[in-house]
Amino acid sequence: MDLDYNGGNTTTTNKRVFHRIGGGQSVNDTSNQHNHQHQQNQKVCYHWRAGKCNRFPCPFLHRELPAPPPHAYLNGGEGGAKRGFAGNDSSSFSGRRGGNSSYSNSRGRFGNKGDIRGVKRVSVEKVCNFWVQGNCSFGDKCRYLHSWSLGDGFSLLTQLEGHQKVISGIALPSGSDKLYTGSKDETVRVWDCQSGQIDVSNVYIGSIIQFLCMHVINLGGEVGCMISEGPWIFVGLPNVVKAWNTQTNTDLSLDGPIGQVYALVVGNDLLFAGTQDGSILVWKFNAATFNFEPAVSLKDHKMAVVSLVVGANRLYSGSIDHSIKVWSLETLQCIQTLTDHTSVVMSILCWEQFLLSCSLDQTIKVWAATESGNLEVTYTHNEEHGLLTLCGMHDLDGKPVLLCSSNDNSVHLYDLPSFSEKGKMFAKQEIRAIQTGPGGLFFTGDGTGQVRVWNSVAVPTAAT
Repeated sequence: MDLDYNGGNTTTTNKRVFHRIGGGQSVNDTSNQHNHQHQQNQKVCYHWRAGKCNRFPCPFLHRELPAPPPHAYLNGGEGGAKRGFAGNDSSSFSGRRGGNSSYSNSRGRFGNKGDIRGVKRVSVEKVCNFWVQGNCSFGDKCRYLHSWSLGDGFSLLTQLEGHQKVISGIALPSGSDKLYTGSKDETVRVWDCQSGQIDVSNVYIGSIIQFLCMHVINLGGEVGCMISEGPWIFVGLPNVVKAWNTQTNTDLSLDGPIGQVYALVVGNDLLFAGTQDGSILVWKFNAATFNFEPAVSLKDHKMAVVSLVVGANRLYSGSIDHSIKVWSLETLQCIQTLTDHTSVVMSILCWEQFLLSCSLDQTIKVWAATESGNLEVTYTHNEEHGLLTLCGMHDLDGKPVLLCSSNDNSVHLYDLPSFSEKGKMFAKQEIRAIQTGPGGLFFTGDGTGQVRVWNSVAVPTAAT
């Protein structure tokens, strides 16, 4: 099974991508239309909130939706999963600790989109191939972009060369001054900043000039995914998970997976691995032996598990079988199956009390808990291309930003909850790995093996 595919911008391309990773037939569009109508009726009217709705009858609600019971929140607050050996994370995106947004004020307010702010428009949002080669004769009059990005609020610092195939994981373990990148070229590269000023706890951006590759680790198998939790780094390989502790230099091999390991996540002192055969393998961390002991194998997906996230004492798994399954971290039982996507669920993310998911069906879906505690789609954002990876961060003003890569070789940056587009990044091939770092840094890795280092910057304000 091959998850390394070439992106495109046509229906034919998406079908080719889908079948290359083992997909079957899609669900009939009629059910999607019914779901869309139901979801629309569950959204609070934006104009009613502003006191100026003149539609009668209005298709949206003219009342606030009731808040869910506390156990239904996805922000991992009071009832969230304890991190254990993995450490703590204050980000409201991880699903590990929640933010301050009110449920009733957020639900129904997704999707108030607008144009990219502060952008000089070009005829085509596509990078000029001649500019990339250094020989575009049109200069500023070229109808194509002479930049790898559009929008304000971020800038490209540098790019890291060395990997020969798609980047499948980027990790920055806490307490370390190293950046780790994993690739399907069967290596993990360890990078250090030339000036030595990158520190996970305090980054002085102005001193960062260049990252130097200090070490190349040959693993003998394609890296399907890579994450860091506390001082640990976990690498998903065919039939095994490697676990490294950067503080003690512990090197463990966790056997059990069948086929490629595509997704990893940590929660409640448990390590979860999504595998090619549709299983989710679970290991329990034993602090006494400083080892990971096999706990259980979760078998409910019919095809490979390619995305995992933990939040609100729940494990969420996305699969090639088009479904998202919700698991209790206490009982490790599947308690709900979400089937609104019509293609591979490539990435899932917790943001405050919401679950976000993206798929090759060209949609981002926002899920919220009902009064019963079950998740339902509260908003669907449509794109023109299949979607690959979600990542959440905050800008320098502390506002939430969603990064979403698609198979047209771009990454969209959206404000939440409005989904207004604040910027766009481009690459030579599709971006399969996005990772946030300290001090406003974030990293992207594409299909050519190139890693780019980006920096959040202050957005200029208009003079009054």
